[in-house]
Amino acid sequence: MTAQDLLDEAHRLLTTVVPGTRGRWPRACAWLIRLALEKSLDDYWTARLPEATSCSMRAQLLLLPRYAGAELAGDARDAWFGLARATHQHAYELAPTAAELRTWHDLVAKITRVLRESPVLKSDAANSVPAG
Repeated sequence: MTAQDLLDEAHRLLTTVVPGTRGRWPRACAWLIRLALEKSLDDYWTARLPEATSCSMRAQLLLLPRYAGAELAGDARDAWFGLARATHQHAYELAPTAAELRTWHDLVAKITRVLRESPVLKSDAANSVPAG
């Protein structure tokens, strides 16, 4: 599945009643949005810095400002940490609200679009981590 496919499924959960998802749809939607963000970043790193794909998500987010700019990196960081919190269910926490999910969905859709449309620059290869 592509990041867009995942976002489309999340949108479907946000806008229609899907039989059998009563009470579970908010976390399922959060998982789909989070997976879309992770897939977008994976595709981005594969094209720009393949070594980064084996790094943790935190490390990838730390690298992102250098390659994609501070604003986009900040958006990605905020979205990923919010979604990570929402997808780890604790008995004492409520599921994310539809408004929170829409906000994350819109933000991840923007991040996905910008990452997909950003050109691979020759300088990206120069910024790669040298083989040890």
